Amino acid sequence: MEILLLAFALAMDSVALSIASGAKCRTLSFLQVLKTALIFGVFQALMPFLGYILGLSFVNFIQEIDHFIAFGILGFLGAKMILEAHHTKDEPCLINLSSKDLALGAVATSIDALAVGITFSFANVDVTYSCLIIGTVCFVLCTAACYVGKILGAWLEAKALVLGGLILIGLGTKILITHLVDHI
Repeated sequence: MEILLLAFALAMDSVALSIASGAKCRTLSFLQVLKTALIFGVFQALMPFLGYILGLSFVNFIQEIDHFIAFGILGFLGAKMILEAHHTKDEPCLINLSSKDLALGAVATSIDALAVGITFSFANVDVTYSCLIIGTVCFVLCTAACYVGKILGAWLEAKALVLGGLILIGLGTKILITHLVDHI
């Protein structure tokens, strides 16, 4: 259940961009939606794995404070998402862009997944399973978001970011509290 919440939260940047694209590109074809969602999903799946590998290289040095680091990273990312919700700006329609440009957008919306992957190296997490869940959830949500964007548009974009931010802050707080309670 926790990995599903995390996957949901991490997907919110991509979902917000997909909603915006759906709102601005009302003539999206099914294949264009799938292409966009697939690229976002693949990057959301790969970035935590890369973060995990990076985290493994220094996990032994920071094992005593890893819970504070996880709390800090997730809390920062959550707060950033909430603040971004209040400063949404018009994004160009991604569907008119090349695969290369879509990939750049996917990298930009999955940087937080890289940071979360670093926290995976501190915990007992099945990284392969987690990355597959994160990528699949992102793909499914982005596919739906393009269509929802056609109907509800910009109204939903900011709310998706706030929800994702609150989930990340909640997960970070849970990690910190669980660790502190376990060491009392």
